[in-house]
Amino acid sequence: MALPVQTQVKFWSITIAVLAFALWYLGDVIMPFILGGAIAYFLDPVADRLEAAGLSRVAATVIISFFAILCFVIAFLMVVPTLVSQAIALADAAPALLKQLEVFLTENIPSLMDESSTLRQSLASLGQAIKERGGELVGTIVSSAMGVINVVVLLIVTPVVAFYLLLDWDRMVAKIDGLLPLDHRPAVRQIASDIDRTLASFIRGQGTVCLVLGTYYAVALMVIGLQFGMVVGFIAGLITFIPYVGAIVGGTLAIGLGLFQFWGDWWQLGAVAGIFVLGQFFEGNILTPKLVGSSVGLHPVWLLLALSVFGSLFGFVGMLVAVPVAASMGVVARFFIGKYQDGLLYKGLSTQEAGDESDAE
Repeated sequence: MALPVQTQVKFWSITIAVLAFALWYLGDVIMPFILGGAIAYFLDPVADRLEAAGLSRVAATVIISFFAILCFVIAFLMVVPTLVSQAIALADAAPALLKQLEVFLTENIPSLMDESSTLRQSLASLGQAIKERGGELVGTIVSSAMGVINVVVLLIVTPVVAFYLLLDWDRMVAKIDGLLPLDHRPAVRQIASDIDRTLASFIRGQGTVCLVLGTYYAVALMVIGLQFGMVVGFIAGLITFIPYVGAIVGGTLAIGLGLFQFWGDWWQLGAVAGIFVLGQFFEGNILTPKLVGSSVGLHPVWLLLALSVFGSLFGFVGMLVAVPVAASMGVVARFFIGKYQDGLLYKGLSTQEAGDESDAE
């Protein structure tokens, strides 16, 4: 006999509250384990394919870990310093860029740029604010990140956690499956399968799309000589998970910077625009259909809300778990909506009576 509904609701409510408190209170402590779990989940399909090719789980895990650490070290030594320096330089150059925009508007649309113009005053104040706060913001982000994810965590704890979780991933999943409540095992398995499919499509698929497009934008913009091209590519790739927003924001920023740098050289400006047009074509016709699929059931507004709420409540760790939690909540909500639509509360007694009359005939 199953437990009463009230008892089950009380049990799961207490469980969720305890997990939320642990996430809030132990956020910095458990972060390497969350990062390690995310890395292991991301790389588990690769390990499964290597196992299918004839390697043992240990050998597959060792090979994957070696290449993952190698890529991380290369990125940390070569990409991160350039990215940070360009971000700080962009913040410092913003007042000069806005001054050039002010001169351009004064020469071409003088009515908008008289001494009492609100637009002129806004540009001046915006440039000064960016200069004062931009570099400080970048430095604060870097120093805060390094305060939370220190060198030991980056180089030792997180890779070790990821290694052992990846090594034992299948056994852990089987163990958890064996602990599921017998009365609810089919429903829980269905929900877990839907969550896994959604996360696999979004985190693995969309994460790969963001990485590929961000790299493409950064390299292509740097090749044509656009200043701060790496920063623009990083920004565009980072927000690519929001449909069209990554290309629009990155393209607007790149073209805006290109106008100041390449004014009069329309071929290079056209090349900047062409990079983003080609990137959108590549994403929409090749990357997203192949890596993400037709639908993952995660609306961009829902994702932004989850990131904002969890980031505000739990800090950086909350932002790490926001997407998985949002995906899980969406799957659970759709499951119960389906149950509701199959029940009498939705269909009403008239539907049941109609079915009885049909059976009687």
